[in-house]
Amino acid sequence: MAGGRGTRLRPLTGSMPKPMVPILDKPVLALTVSSLVRSGITDIAMTLGYMPERIINYFGNGSKLGARITYFVESTPLGTSGGVKNAAKFIDRPFVVMSGDALTDFNIGEFVKYHEDMSCLCTLAAKRVADPRGMGEVVPGIGGRIAALREKPQKYTSDLVNMGIYAMQEDVLKHIPSGVSDFSKDIFPEILSEMRLYIADCYWSDIGTLIGYYSANIDAAMQPARFGLKIV
Repeated sequence: MAGGRGTRLRPLTGSMPKPMVPILDKPVLALTVSSLVRSGITDIAMTLGYMPERIINYFGNGSKLGARITYFVESTPLGTSGGVKNAAKFIDRPFVVMSGDALTDFNIGEFVKYHEDMSCLCTLAAKRVADPRGMGEVVPGIGGRIAALREKPQKYTSDLVNMGIYAMQEDVLKHIPSGVSDFSKDIFPEILSEMRLYIADCYWSDIGTLIGYYSANIDAAMQPARFGLKIV
């Protein structure tokens, strides 16, 4: 998912979409693609909206990163699940959905294995954070289930937040209508009983603000190898 404007990152995103903001010398989206390739996922679809040409011109067909990239450009924003539905012709097997504008060292391989072991329709990745305000809350249930999902509630009862990373069976597409829709608001409430929770122990920053962006760059500079970066 790489269609975000990143309005809270202005003026950085005045000339580029949020997924293209640099972490050290590479766009954060390039780090996401590289992490997928290292995990053995090389067939990648990108859902684009804001300034799609900036992303297409940089990545091309994906071969320079060892990937095969297909683009789906939305003339108007379709939402998280609407964008996936728009890319339905690309999906013919279980798949992973990731936000393309977050910095993380998330282990995708372990996540996919967990999803396979759970034999469920969808697995949602969550992380414990010190301050969940402004994020999507995940309330854990019993036996790896999810009790509730709340998008930016006024009062939080859990310190788990939705990372925007999902492993899904292709049958999820049957639950997504054509047009605008959002996973958290429209789709997940309907399939919650068929979902499982994966609690990640990893670095994750949605770089949603300028302070968050600068902090992410400092973290990457301190431990570049953690994110597939090199400082020479």
